[in-house]
Amino acid sequence: MPDPRIDLSGYNQAWFDRGRPGWFVMLWDIAWLLLLRPCPQPFYAWKRTVWRCFGARIGRGVLLRSTVRCNYPWKVTIGDHAWIGEEVWLYALDHISIGAHAVISQQTYLCTGSHDLHDAHFSLKTAPITIGDGAWIALRAVIMPGLTIGPGAVISANALLTKHAQPWTIYRGAPAVPCGERTLNLKPTSAAPASEH
Repeated sequence: MPDPRIDLSGYNQAWFDRGRPGWFVMLWDIAWLLLLRPCPQPFYAWKRTVWRCFGARIGRGVLLRSTVRCNYPWKVTIGDHAWIGEEVWLYALDHISIGAHAVISQQTYLCTGSHDLHDAHFSLKTAPITIGDGAWIALRAVIMPGLTIGPGAVISANALLTKHAQPWTIYRGAPAVPCGERTLNLKPTSAAPASEH
């Protein structure tokens, strides 16, 4: 016998707005499968164009891998020169904002939706995710709904972030906790040309 206290037959998300009609969502799924998934890696301009055609706000020089998944790209904003790695999942029930020069590494999961565990009908909850400029979300990290990650912050590999991340702070673990400060070695990217005499 099922537990009578949990009743999923009463689940109702009629209030939820996908932001586009069902046919458009299906068209995006087809476009991802046929136009993006098989796209060769260096064709970044083409991938940016397809994402923009479906409402995503994509900055200049963004590197999107072909296997990046997103259910509703029109709820996604990505700043200039950000990198989005292989098999990243942008679960955009709510808005996802990724800052300029931020890095979202392979198999990272940005989750803007969950359920109310205290509700017998398991009602849907959504909240946006904001990632600051220059932040790095490392391999297989999971970012939960409603969180802000400050500029320059680092969320380490396999971390589970459940609280806001402060700028220029390194987080590690599940749940993730601060474990250090991120500092940069500000060296020139190339040697200055020697002067001619």
